[in-house]
Amino acid sequence: MNHVVILAGGVGTRLGGEVPKQYIEIEGRPIISRCMDVLFSNCDVDTVRIVADNMWHKYLEEHIRLDVKQYGYKWKGFCTPGENRQLSIWNALGVLVNEYGSDDLVMFHDAARPNIKSEFISECFNAVGDHDGVMPILPVKDTMYLCNEKKIEGLLQRSKIFAGQAPEVFKLEKYYEANKALLPDKIKKINGSTEPAIMAGMDIVTIEGDEDNFKITTATDLEKFKNLCAQK
Repeated sequence: MNHVVILAGGVGTRLGGEVPKQYIEIEGRPIISRCMDVLFSNCDVDTVRIVADNMWHKYLEEHIRLDVKQYGYKWKGFCTPGENRQLSIWNALGVLVNEYGSDDLVMFHDAARPNIKSEFISECFNAVGDHDGVMPILPVKDTMYLCNEKKIEGLLQRSKIFAGQAPEVFKLEKYYEANKALLPDKIKKINGSTEPAIMAGMDIVTIEGDEDNFKITTATDLEKFKNLCAQK
């Protein structure tokens, strides 16, 4: 089976304001609802869970009502947010590993990446094959330098440097064990979902990412997404 966990527990402090970025409404809909629609309707997705604080559960249930009406068999409810992103993932893994098979696949997607395409979701799942997981990547376009305290120490080889994207997909049990090995403290220092997999020696393959699947982090990102919505 293919499981999806939408990560919506963050507070989005870099955008400012009281509402976390994933719940900001654009044209009457919260940002998170855009990716929810695509994930629920994708034919390769078997179950969907959302990591979200209790205070947002009723709000989210209202906005996924139509998705649940059509794809209710996929909706499995909410997971508890953790102290950071990776601990939120750990909480979701704990729920999944107790219910499903070891070779099942789990996809983690950021609620703040609302512009994901259905065919890209399927591509991520299908690319796993005999590997332990998949991470989409994008090439770095600018010249990269290694700096220390604002002083340039060296030039990095751009052809070997890539930016990681979500969604990332992993074999459920192997990824669970990879994260378990980092408890209780190392997991708090993880920045990217694939880091625990790499540290555990899992076989992670990469696929070409999608530049349209950008993460809303800054006010500029938000404005870019508003413009995209206005064009549709």
